[in-house]
Amino acid sequence: MENNKETKSATQELEAGQAKLQDAQYVLRLYVAGATPKSIRAIENIKRICEEHLKGRYDLEVIDIYQQPVLAKGDQIIAVPTLLRKLPPPLRKFIGDLSATERILLGLDLRPK
Repeated sequence: MENNKETKSATQELEAGQAKLQDAQYVLRLYVAGATPKSIRAIENIKRICEEHLKGRYDLEVIDIYQQPVLAKGDQIIAVPTLLRKLPPPLRKFIGDLSATERILLGLDLRPK
């Protein structure tokens, strides 16, 4: 009986956490290197993901490491394209052209695990 209560409590906490994320404002930063094909694909992919799953709830900043290398150094970017989820916590990083949509959605907590 006690185990059942613990399971319900854990399930309720998980659902409450997911509900908070559904309303959360996302702050994303995408680092790219110029107008390379991979950078352009990453920009297109993250914009599509944001419009489909975060409409009105996101702030996306695209940063070219050639134009703003100090920001890349501050965020410890070692490869591009790299997407940073700054908010909601915890900070998360995704490297690549962001074409693995389901993986990105899971990582952004936009899909149940």
